[in-house]
This record gives sequence, C-alpha cells and structure tokens, in this order.
Amino acid sequence: MDRSVTTQALGQAAHDLSLWGLFLQADWVVKAVMIGLLVASIWVWAVVFEKVVTMRRANKAADAFEDRFWSGGSLDELFTREGEQPTHPMAAVFGSAMREWRRSAGGVSLLGGAKERVERAMGVTIGREMERLERWMVFLASVGSVGPFIGLFGTVWGIMNSFSAIAGMQNTNLAVVAPGIAEALFATAIGLVAAIPAVLAYNKLNTDLARFAARLEGFATEFGAILSRQTEVAANDGGPRSPNQAAE
Repeated sequence: MDRSVTTQALGQAAHDLSLWGLFLQADWVVKAVMIGLLVASIWVWAVVFEKVVTMRRANKAADAFEDRFWSGGSLDELFTREGEQPTHPMAAVFGSAMREWRRSAGGVSLLGGAKERVERAMGVTIGREMERLERWMVFLASVGSVGPFIGLFGTVWGIMNSFSAIAGMQNTNLAVVAPGIAEALFATAIGLVAAIPAVLAYNKLNTDLARFAARLEGFATEFGAILSRQTEVAANDGGPRSPNQAAE
C-alpha cells in the first residue's frame, strides 16, 4: 500500500511540467545555474534601464550646454557657472580646456605649447567621462556571450542525471523520459532569456555611446580651434585675451 502511494506520488511529480515544477524537480547544480541566470537577467535589465536614463540625460544636458556655449555669452561666466563643478560630460570637457588655457595664459612664454596641453586635457577628460558612461557594458557583453553556454551546461548536467535515473529505473517510456529532459532544457531557455536582451541592449547602447563620444570629440575640436586662435593672437600681441574675443 505504501509502495503504491509512493509510486503514484513520484509519477505525479515526474509529470509536473509547469515552470515552477521543473525548477523544483531539477538537480541542485541545475537549480544553481537557473538561479544564477535569473539573477543575471534581472541585473541586465537594471543596467539597461540605468544606461538608457543616463544617456538621455547626458544628451539633453549637452544640447542645453551647446545652446549656451554658442549663444555669444561670456565663456568666463559659463565656466564659472558650469565648468568649475561640471555635472555632465560636455561641461567637464569645457571646464578642463578652460582651466588649462588659463594656466597657459599666464605668460607669453607658456603659450607656445598651450594648444597641445589644452587638447591633451580635453582628450583625457573625454576618456574619463566615456569610461564612466561605459561602466557595466562589459557585463552586458559577458552575459550575452556566456549566458547560453551556462544554460547549456545546466542542460547537459540535467540530461546526464536523467539518463542515470532512467538506467536505474530500467524504463524508457516517454512519460518517464520527458520530464527529466524538460527540466534540463529549461536551463538553456533561461540562459537564452538572459542572453538575448543583453546582446540587443549592448549593440544599441554601444552605438549610442560611440555617437556621444564623437559628439564630445567634435565639441573639443571646435573649442580647441577657438582657444588656438586666442593663443596665436596672444603670442603675436604679447599678452592673452579672453577666449570670448577669439570666438568672435
């Protein structure tokens, strides 16, 4: 009597093909793989949300800053207002250039290499700001490339255990084989659920970051040309002028 009840209970458990049932019946290694992939998937979506919001704010702030920069107002005032304590990448590039130009404008003897120093300062700032914006991109790339293989490992492990159980039961009936195979394949499915959004998000965000980096470099080139003209005039006249005059 007890044996028949146990057999019936095992049969019901073996035929529980719901997602929760597949998880509960899986081997502990397969469960660990599933849990790890689910955590990675949640983390992927958190990173994607943070990156999308950050890029929108950065582009919006850059639009507003460029409007103020090209409005013809005082660049010294703009530096005082935004460049000294920048809150977005473009203001940081502008601030680094202005600080270096002011140091170089202290005397005519320093103006010869001012252009190179300003360009170097802006280049370092662009690299630092882009490094900050690109944080967690490696994680997205890693999940996108490794996620399916981790899921496949869970599948292979689960199938090995299923075949071992089938050999022990000496029963190859499809009703006995199918649940174990389904449990194993569930791990691959979770791996794909984690990897596909990570790959798509990485490609989109990588393109947006490349565009923003090009935008910062374009601004740096334009502002560098303005300061370069001021450096040449200062060297010829024997004294520095305000960068606002060079922009006129």
